This record gives sequence, C-alpha cells and structure tokens, in this order.
Amino acid sequence: MLFELFSDPNFKVRQTVINAAGEIGKTYFEEVRTIFDEGLKDPHHSPRNAVIGSVKKMGEVNPGPVLTWAKQYLHHEDKEIRREICHGIELRGRKHPEDILPLLQELQHDPTARVRNTLVHVIGQIAYKKGCLIKVLAHLKNWQNPALVEAALAEIIDVHDRYRNFAALTQVEAIKLIDDYYVDQKRKC
Repeated sequence: MLFELFSDPNFKVRQTVINAAGEIGKTYFEEVRTIFDEGLKDPHHSPRNAVIGSVKKMGEVNPGPVLTWAKQYLHHEDKEIRREICHGIELRGRKHPEDILPLLQELQHDPTARVRNTLVHVIGQIAYKKGCLIKVLAHLKNWQNPALVEAALAEIIDVHDRYRNFAALTQVEAIKLIDDYYVDQKRKC
C-alpha cells in the first residue's frame, strides 16, 4: 500500500508515506529502502525533510543497514542529497559518535558551503551530549581540513553555551577539553 501511495502527486501523501516507512525501517529497513532512495530525489522539500527525520529515527535504533545505506550517498553528485544524508545520520551520533564520525569525515572536503555548514552543525550537535565531546575531539585530530576542524571547534564551543541547560559539560569545561587536544591554540570563553 505504501509503494502505491508513494506515487501520489500530492507531496503531503508522499511525506506521510516516508514517515510511515521510517517507522517500519526502525526494524525492517531493507523492506522500505527504495522509498528512501526515491524520497531523496523528491521534487518537493517536505518529503525530502521526511527522509532526514526518518533516517534520524531509524539510524538511532537500526544503525547497521541505515548507515550502510547512507554511506552510498555521501559523494552523490547532488549537493542536497549529501546535505540531507549528513543531517539524517546526526541522531545516531548523539549517543554513538564513533558510528557516524567516519562518515562525516568523508564530507570534510565537500566543495559546497551548504554541505559544510550542515557538517559543522552536526558535529556541534553530537559533541554536547554526555561522553561525546572526547570522542569527537579524538576523531577530529585525524581530519585533514584544518579550516573545517576550526569551524567545528567554534561550533562546539558555541553549542555548549546555547544548550547550556542540556549540555553534559559547561562551556568552560568544553574549552578546557578542546585546549587539551589543541594545545597550540587557546580559546576564550
């Protein structure tokens, strides 16, 4: 029934199909995989946003097949698909950054500002959760794009202020950890 409804001309119907497929994909991703393949290319932004949201939810509880699927799109010729995949894998990284950091690293030299900005955003979003900052910093040490790493570090510091009521560390504690990893560049609160 979902596959039949997915061809509906109304974008709201396609968006609803993707959301329903996301619920199924939490357990049975392969059965709904083609809906996500097609949803990434939908001409309307709402179904594409539903893909992002569904990938977030599915990746959190069914990471194996979802992250394998996402990896194939990291170098897609369409910059919006690369951006959507980057944003979609974010939620898994909030508890298991080690699962998505290698995927994010593949985007560190992306030529599109919108993709890079999303990448920096995602890094900031995973770094403020309990136990995640240390893993993020250790991984960023091996990246080869110093400008992107510096932007990510600035975002991490900013997120620790913006989300101070939810962050595992204070901004000062986050800066200290960053300074411990990047001793040659002291930051200010």
